[in-house]
Amino acid sequence: MTSAVVTDDVNARVWGLLQDLASIQTSKQKRFGYKRAASAVFWLDTPLDALQQSDGSFPRIRGLGPASMRVVRDVLESGVSRAVDRAVDDSGRAVDVRRRRGLREGFLSRAQVVRILRETRRPLAPAPYRGDLQMHTSWSDGSASIEEMVSAAAARGYEYCAITDHARGLAIAGGMPADRVRAQQREIAGLNRRGGSCRALAAVEANIAADGSVDVYADEGLRFDLLIAAPHSKLRTPDDQTARLVTAIRTPGVHVLAHPRGRMAGSRAGLVADWEAVFAAAADRNVAVELDGDPARQDLDHTLAACALHAGCVFALDSDAHGPAQLIYSETALAHARLAGIPSERVINTWPLDRLLSWVRER
Repeated sequence: MTSAVVTDDVNARVWGLLQDLASIQTSKQKRFGYKRAASAVFWLDTPLDALQQSDGSFPRIRGLGPASMRVVRDVLESGVSRAVDRAVDDSGRAVDVRRRRGLREGFLSRAQVVRILRETRRPLAPAPYRGDLQMHTSWSDGSASIEEMVSAAAARGYEYCAITDHARGLAIAGGMPADRVRAQQREIAGLNRRGGSCRALAAVEANIAADGSVDVYADEGLRFDLLIAAPHSKLRTPDDQTARLVTAIRTPGVHVLAHPRGRMAGSRAGLVADWEAVFAAAADRNVAVELDGDPARQDLDHTLAACALHAGCVFALDSDAHGPAQLIYSETALAHARLAGIPSERVINTWPLDRLLSWVRER
């Protein structure tokens, strides 16, 4: 894969400033309005500067009112918005706003994702993107059935997809006890027997506990086509958690280290670790590290992904979709992979199904 070039992401800058304004509002209505405007800008397919007409006007952008459009014009004219800076300084919340700005670094807007994918023209030349290996259904915290998710994956041309509802270790997200896992696996097997262009893999997203242990259902005799493991707790502590991740990586049965940092845009930076040591352990055990394309996660981002590439890791590029419409999130993961310069042969989503399953058995 040829690495793409990082360019100024004007939509991401405006998104951030609108988030700043939302965070300092005392009116619930105004806070919601700025959040809605920020989301609208973040999801535009086209850069804002490309939307501006020769006379300086803009087409109607759904979700943006006059106040939000003033921020857009400020940024396009000078690269900043002094009006936003003044509002933040006058709010008494400047310290918190600046902290949150640091938690938005490294996130790509939808327009930037589209630009990166267009530059390279094909998803993962020369190999195709064959399947998404993290998605959730109504069996845990998703909104759609297994059949609906698999049908949506097939409509995107995928040859396979992994159903990765949460394991019992994450009860808050509808984590499944062993009997529900068995029932789900029967449903997946029945769906595959009916045929179709997309093979559903019976998988699971297991929780990495604070001590690094992973609930792989070893005492239940369950078997999975794929098991991904991710941290969901202690994501705000400054304590080093290298040992936690390395312990999980070394757990028999774990195939993918999913959204390794556990970061969330504008909310948390995620856990702290010696990432070189984590990636070295993953490369040694041949465990894939994930680029989670959920726009609020983008985890790993392209900077850490480049470090993992240097360490010799293989990668999973996934959507973490919780409904059919969110399968598009895989494109954000693809964009970060291009920025990191990850070659297609190091991406397990490009492997034919028989090679993927063979790799799983080796693990």
